Amino acid sequence: MSEAEPARRRRIAVVSSSRADYGHLYWVMRELQQAADVELLTIAMAAHSSPRFGDTQRRFVEDGFGLDACIECLLDSDSDVGMAKTIGVATLGLADTLGRLRPDLLLLIADRYEMLAPASVALALRIPIAHIEGGEVSEGAIDDAVRNALSKLAHVHLVPTAQARRRVLAMGEEAWRVHQVGAPSLDHLRRSQLPAAAELLPRLGYGAGQRPMVVAWHPVTLLRDPAAEAMTLFDALEGSAEPIAFCFPNADAGREQIIAMAREFCSRHAQARLFVNLEHRDYWALLQAAAVLIGNSSSGIMESPSLALPCVNIGDRQAGRERATNIIDVVAEAGAIRGAIERALSPAFRASLTGMCNPYGDGRAAEAIATILRQLPLDERLLRKRALPLAGDGRAGFDHGE
Repeated sequence: MSEAEPARRRRIAVVSSSRADYGHLYWVMRELQQAADVELLTIAMAAHSSPRFGDTQRRFVEDGFGLDACIECLLDSDSDVGMAKTIGVATLGLADTLGRLRPDLLLLIADRYEMLAPASVALALRIPIAHIEGGEVSEGAIDDAVRNALSKLAHVHLVPTAQARRRVLAMGEEAWRVHQVGAPSLDHLRRSQLPAAAELLPRLGYGAGQRPMVVAWHPVTLLRDPAAEAMTLFDALEGSAEPIAFCFPNADAGREQIIAMAREFCSRHAQARLFVNLEHRDYWALLQAAAVLIGNSSSGIMESPSLALPCVNIGDRQAGRERATNIIDVVAEAGAIRGAIERALSPAFRASLTGMCNPYGDGRAAEAIATILRQLPLDERLLRKRALPLAGDGRAGFDHGE
């Protein structure tokens, strides 16, 4: 390369499967887009192209990212067989897309089952994978196994906490590959221009001074009936006088039963609303204005602590995750849930959260992630993962190679 010839920008492809992980990836993509040495490639898949979930692929273009590919793959069967087939259809589409784009690096996030498709395709095409939010635990859902599988397929790990880093190292990953960066969803609270409650709440159908209870409930994918525990939630909410904001569930088997229960509940309660797709800034602003977050979503565990927002976490879907002091864990039983909500709404509990810290970071993850991806050496060492020495053989342990 001559002195006058500019260095080639590294091509980093980012895959998003839903409105939720798009919000998590937003500031990471913005950092990569603004970097002079990076060519950002964007790929939408799964729920993004589904009218049922708001056809959210348009967000990429509306936010100025453009869209290099959209993989239509989500089956609308609401079954575990449909989930399995979605992975297969996504794999076929992504094989053509990634085979055409050939990025230098593929960035994936979290633990959605659809993410097994891009990871598998990248493995076959020798495309290095960077994975965000490995090392977490959610024992009550298939997400846990998906997350661990992605960690073993990935070549770079961008984990949220010190404990998560230890878990990835314990899986045998070399220490130089594992970086603690925090959770990128928290960057919205520091960097995004959020709508004021006085504007947002009337737009969503609430009074300007109201404090809704936000409910985020997803199918529990390890149960034979993934929607079974939802019945106890709606029983617990019956008779509640507070306004309620229901968020649409994930595109998992059992979702249609939950959606039907939420619609039926809202038809009988004037102050209850069901939102198919809340834009990520609206969602954060709603949490800022909320009285409590209720459900079994990772958002409660990872994001509500940054707002010192009381969170009632129901059942085992998030079992094993690190928790802040605002989390009230409760079994999936109506009476227990009602008691936990009452405690969460008490002024004393809310006051006790003043000054609390979020173990998932301080809203600076996107900058750290972008810096790591820009500086990462793209050579054979990245693709060739080493087997670390076994414990007790007299050599270095998990920090070998750091």
